[in-house]
Amino acid sequence: MVEPAPSPKACRRMTRKGWLLFGALSIIWGLPYMLIRVSVREVSPAFLVFVRTGGAALLLTPLVVRQGRFVESARRVAQHWKAVVIYTFVEIAVPWWLLFSAEKRVTSSLAGLLVAAVPIAGAVIARLTGSDHLDARRLAGLGLGIAGVAALVGLDVGRSSLLAASSFLVIVAGYALGPWILGRYLSDLPGVTVIASSLVLCALVYLPLAVAQWPAHPLSANVLWSMAGLTVLCTAVAFVALFSLIGEVGAMRATVVTYLNPAVAVVLGVSVLGEHFGVGGGVGFVCVLGGSYLATRPAKSPASLAHDAQLLDAQLGEAQLLDAQLGEAQLLDAQLGEAQLLGAQLGEAHLEVRLGVAVEIEESGAGA
Repeated sequence: MVEPAPSPKACRRMTRKGWLLFGALSIIWGLPYMLIRVSVREVSPAFLVFVRTGGAALLLTPLVVRQGRFVESARRVAQHWKAVVIYTFVEIAVPWWLLFSAEKRVTSSLAGLLVAAVPIAGAVIARLTGSDHLDARRLAGLGLGIAGVAALVGLDVGRSSLLAASSFLVIVAGYALGPWILGRYLSDLPGVTVIASSLVLCALVYLPLAVAQWPAHPLSANVLWSMAGLTVLCTAVAFVALFSLIGEVGAMRATVVTYLNPAVAVVLGVSVLGEHFGVGGGVGFVCVLGGSYLATRPAKSPASLAHDAQLLDAQLGEAQLLDAQLGEAQLLDAQLGEAQLLGAQLGEAHLEVRLGVAVEIEESGAGA
């Protein structure tokens, strides 16, 4: 999902509303992996993609209409239809089907940890497209993140499927490429409108597959509740909450929520589904999140470094000027001290003169 330009609130302290939205999204986007794992026990991945996208589109469309200028928004989206189509496939249609398919063999906790590598892939895409550059710290973050993924796959996939785990390369790449497409080609469109349009398009694509793979038997209550939660809470509500969080604290601070989602996925997978969390999960968890943090921290560009040097030079000049002014103040203070001493000496001399005059007067009176 695209992140709008930071708002003026981005530099403010986190408000109570911001903390509430932050906490809610941390949990909401840690839930899908468990809900997917439960759902694909009885429905096909294609059917689940259709339910999630179609249901969320129905819920978000009234919100788009209430924003006003629906016809104008639709016209603007139509003008960028190629970018919308590409975004839909790389961010939703392909990754969701692959993710749902992989979770038939891969645990939900492992899926959450592997998807946590999205910021690392985003940093690579930014470097390849020239929209950002990598310094030594960010390169170290990429290396650490890749080592974390290797630990997850090498140590914890033995009991799952290596082929299913390898599909996360495409999932992670798609999740990272989608925001870049939105920021590059669709940044002037309302985020909710783009998301709703993509959900409608994806639902239409998967409709024939959903009809062909319609469940042959009634679904259990657990699966129905899981699909409902995935559609309503983890898609429609989550996007609305994210837009609210961005408006409250700014786009840059809103991205921090992605670092907590894997932890929620692991806790739910282990505690609710009884999944195993071994050494590979622990090592990979630390490495992937640490690598993501280092790889996505803003790097200093040459222009930024030059600006910092100019600022430092200006501050040094101000310090030198302040030092000169301090020297002048000390000199003035010394001169003031000398003037006070001279005044005291003059006072003493004046007193002595007055005493001398008084003595002379007394002596003259006595002689008379």
